Amino acid sequence: MKRTPFGGLILLVSMGLAMLGPIVTVILWAFAVKWRYPHLLPTEWGLKFWFAMLGRETVITPVLTSLALTSIATTTAALICWPAAYAFARLKFPGRQLLLFSFIAAQAVPKFALFVSIAVIFLKLGLVGNFWGVVVVQMLSAVLFMIWIPTAAFRGIPPALEEAAFDLGASRLRVFLLITLPQAMPALAASYVLAFVSILFEVDSALLIGAPTITTMPLLLMSLSAQIIVQEAAVLCVLIWVPCFALLLLSRRFMTARGIAQGFGA
Repeated sequence: MKRTPFGGLILLVSMGLAMLGPIVTVILWAFAVKWRYPHLLPTEWGLKFWFAMLGRETVITPVLTSLALTSIATTTAALICWPAAYAFARLKFPGRQLLLFSFIAAQAVPKFALFVSIAVIFLKLGLVGNFWGVVVVQMLSAVLFMIWIPTAAFRGIPPALEEAAFDLGASRLRVFLLITLPQAMPALAASYVLAFVSILFEVDSALLIGAPTITTMPLLLMSLSAQIIVQEAAVLCVLIWVPCFALLLLSRRFMTARGIAQGFGA
């Protein structure tokens, strides 16, 4: 590729098509009324399938349920895991490395088998088919992002910055809020976004713990796939993507390439 004049451009275009091609295709299908071969673009555009989907209560309820589940689970996981990540980064206690490694080891186990075991326990506690039962289980999908990325970010902050503030008479809380937290904010924002997306697209936990009373957007999308109505499935995909894109735009002021790389330990 380096020997060709446009090697880098060709590589860039190829990567762009591979990443954006499926997304653009789904968006086109969402606004297409008619699209048949051999036309490269839809021959008739409109919002027919948007009105059809948004007019169904069976669609609106899963959308609102997914947004509520994801927001509560992600925020609760952040409130629990971020202080734990700070403790992993700054405190030394017996079993610290083993406990930190356990969060990765849990991801090596197939989640479906893990959720089956949890479902047996939750069934006895009356949490199967319960909104809060799904919230608790979906928080497990956020633990890895919420622990490892912030831990690496807190470790990457030079202790000299905090020590200088202590020497000037600043309290521990003031140092954390004005020095430590701003330095770690890009990594914290990255961990929140990754956890939010992971929970939003989670299927197994909602299927095993939430059924039959709790239906999320991914579960609804799975049910639509059997009907083979491409436009309806595309509309639902766009509805799932919108909160993810909105969160990415809101978090841009906090996320920087250097901060995110620091959070991943790079």
